[in-house]
Amino acid sequence: MATVTSAAVSIPSFTGLKAGGSASKVTSTAKISTSITAPKLAVKASLKDVGVVVAATAASAMLASNAMAVEVLLGGGDGSLAFVPSEITVASGEKIVFKNNAGFPHNVVFDEDEVPKGVDVAKISMGENDLLNAPGEIYSVTLTEKGTYTFYCSPHQGAGMVGKVTVN
Repeated sequence: MATVTSAAVSIPSFTGLKAGGSASKVTSTAKISTSITAPKLAVKASLKDVGVVVAATAASAMLASNAMAVEVLLGGGDGSLAFVPSEITVASGEKIVFKNNAGFPHNVVFDEDEVPKGVDVAKISMGENDLLNAPGEIYSVTLTEKGTYTFYCSPHQGAGMVGKVTVN
């Protein structure tokens, strides 16, 4: 319990100032008396209640972390061999999650001739033979160099499965 009983406060007064440059200073003193009482709290919870809170907190954290990522589906819902969406714009350092959806196997390979200068595509691409083989499998990448990047799915590039990301 916290209690404040009294305090002295000094308040300067600026009345009586003269334009000529001399000023007289007047100080007032006041006493303030305040009393604050902190409430007492009691918490009772069953293990089931605690479990629900933990699960809700974990779900909230997962949603918050996914909110900072852009998701691109590999394969359209209609079975098309496409990235959905095929063109995206992200901020530098923003995470991009490529998620297997339909028509797999898929992968994500960045075109070495269509990325900003100095970017090593081997560090941001899946290998030509690395594949996502099941629904829901993901590949994530974070791009930091500003510019335009073109990517493709190596098994389906000939079918037009290509995409583009612009990093601002």
